[in-house]
Amino acid sequence: MSFPDVPRVIYQINPLDEVICQLRYPAILKIDTEPPAAFQELIRADYPFYESKPPIRLPAGLSPNLAQMLVSDLPLGGLKSHEFTSKDRSWTVNLTREFLALTCRSYERWETFREQLGRLADALLTIYRPAALTRLGLRYRDVIYRSRLQLEETPWCELLQPGISGVLGIPGTAPFVRTSASNFIIGLPEEDAQVQVYAGLVMDARTNEIAFMLDADFFTEQQTELSDVFKRLNTLNRQAGKFFRWCITERLHEAMQPTVVAPL
Repeated sequence: MSFPDVPRVIYQINPLDEVICQLRYPAILKIDTEPPAAFQELIRADYPFYESKPPIRLPAGLSPNLAQMLVSDLPLGGLKSHEFTSKDRSWTVNLTREFLALTCRSYERWETFREQLGRLADALLTIYRPAALTRLGLRYRDVIYRSRLQLEETPWCELLQPGISGVLGIPGTAPFVRTSASNFIIGLPEEDAQVQVYAGLVMDARTNEIAFMLDADFFTEQQTELSDVFKRLNTLNRQAGKFFRWCITERLHEAMQPTVVAPL
C-alpha cells in the first residue's frame, strides 16, 4: 500500500514520545565475550554513561514456540546488552551480539537523528565489521494528549480517521469506552517493507489522562548492504510521515501547529 503523498512537516506541539532505529545483523559473538572498549571510545564523547545489561534467562523445559514468543516480548529480546547513554539521558544506544539500536526521547527531526545514527553505524563498522544487515527497523511512538492541544472536549472521532479510531468513532459510545486497541501490519511499496502498528488508548500514570498511542514499526527484512542502509532508512522515514498523516484528521494536524519543511 502506498500512503497519500503530503508535504513534510515538523509539529510545534510534537506528539512523538520515542523514536527507535534498530540495525540487525548476523550474531557477532565477540560482543558478548569481550567488553566493547574500542566501540565505547568512538562514541564516548556523545554517550559517556555505560551500563551492562545481563541476559534474561527463561525457565527450562519451555517448548521452542513458547520460548520464541516470550523472547520476542522481552526488552532487547532477552539478550545481553551494552547500554550507552547521552549526558541529558535523552539518547540511548544498545549494542548486542545481534543488533545495534538507537533510542531518542527528544526527537525533533530526521536529519538530527540520522546524523547520530550515522556515527554509531560508522563505529559498528569500524570495530565489528558486520557483513550485511538482515533487518532495518524504524519505530515511531506517538502519544496524543488532547489537553496539550486544548482539545479536551473534542471526541477522538474528530481527530482520528475512522480506520484508526475504531469503536471510538461510534456515536454515543466513545465516552463509555475504557480500553480500545488494534494491531495490524500493512505492506509498503518498497521491497519487502512493512509497518506493524499498535493503535489504542493509553493512560498517563502521572495525570490519569487518557491519551491515544500510535506505535508504528517500519521495517524491512531484506538483506541490506551497508552502503544502502541510509537510503532505505530515508524511505522508511518518509513512509512514517505519510502514514501518520493518513491516521489523523485535518483538525488534529492543524492543532499540532505544523511547519512545512524541505523534503529530504
